[in-house]
Amino acid sequence: MVSLYRIKPSESIKKAAEALKDTINAPEWTKFVKTGHGKITVPQQKEWYHIRAASILRKIYMKGPIGTQKLRKAYSTKKNRGHAPSITTLASGKIIRTAIQQLEKAGFIQQAVKGGHKGRIITPKGKSFLDKLEKK
Repeated sequence: MVSLYRIKPSESIKKAAEALKDTINAPEWTKFVKTGHGKITVPQQKEWYHIRAASILRKIYMKGPIGTQKLRKAYSTKKNRGHAPSITTLASGKIIRTAIQQLEKAGFIQQAVKGGHKGRIITPKGKSFLDKLEKK
């Protein structure tokens, strides 16, 4: 059986994003919003929201209980400040929270406390969803 750990992340995220288009709908505001205040423009890909949701699902699968703040840090970026040194800025929390809520509604993830850590974990439905994509 092919494991999610052995496949390139870009391949698995692309497959999951295509499959999530049926389950998750991108909100209207995703056409106009940047992914963080360190970015200059909005994303150029039309389906960037589904790609981000698939990436969040994969991160939750890989890293166990993980919260919004750690995901914001994972998707952080360097902000160009001209002559001043660049600083790291966190990603938009609204995008991550909305994607998490939609993934929870679909039944792929759930809230949990595991080993004293609060966060989201993958459900058996979410695990089988990703495993079936890897077989294709």
